[in-house]
Amino acid sequence: MANTGRQATSASNIEQETMESEDPKATRSTRHQIMQRKKRMEELLRSAYSSAKDHLSHFPHYNTNGLSLFLESGRGNKLSSDLKNYIQKLLKVNMEGPYGAEWPAEEKVKRREMSSSEALYIFVYNKESVVGFVHYRFTIEEDVPVLYVYELQLEPAYQGKGLGKFLMQLVELIACNNSMGAVVLTVQKQNTSAINFYLNKLSYNISSISPSKVYQLMGVTGQEKSYEILCKTFDDEAKAVLEES
Repeated sequence: MANTGRQATSASNIEQETMESEDPKATRSTRHQIMQRKKRMEELLRSAYSSAKDHLSHFPHYNTNGLSLFLESGRGNKLSSDLKNYIQKLLKVNMEGPYGAEWPAEEKVKRREMSSSEALYIFVYNKESVVGFVHYRFTIEEDVPVLYVYELQLEPAYQGKGLGKFLMQLVELIACNNSMGAVVLTVQKQNTSAINFYLNKLSYNISSISPSKVYQLMGVTGQEKSYEILCKTFDDEAKAVLEES
């Protein structure tokens, strides 16, 4: 996952430090508020990651457009060897093209991310085998609790049938049920079909922490990253930070 947008955080820190230096009482009050907020964030993430939670308990099946599939939860540190091999193979099939020359290095990163204890999965099965998966995590972006989608990958034969849209809507519901302020994801600019899918079909927005927006805000020219960070926010606070900064 690409992590940008630190420039905005640094600017807000400078403003905060200036305010605190002028008023000792404000310093104590602000620190208390920061600690309380940090505690709330930690509690939200701890609750979302609770082993007692099955985020798919009410959505075990997908039956539409001629598809009859079932869903199963997974966790990175509990993946079988077969599932790990499947994930790597499908990632290569779907992502080697969009990443181009960056793929060899990115493939290694994805292999490490795949088995993390923080990696949560939705696996999609037909009667015989896995046909796709979602890899997501609960995390903090710019002091906002978010569900970050690391991967949405489907077998080519299962694309264009409404399954991807269903899975993203399910992810959004999981995010809301766990009090996350937004769903965030990274998409390669070369993957134009994915960009169209998220922006035009699912109403995502290019986030203010995406490199293109950060460079524009800073007046930087001649620099460009190969990806955009997209988001869909669910409350005013997340919207102000992730869309409107």
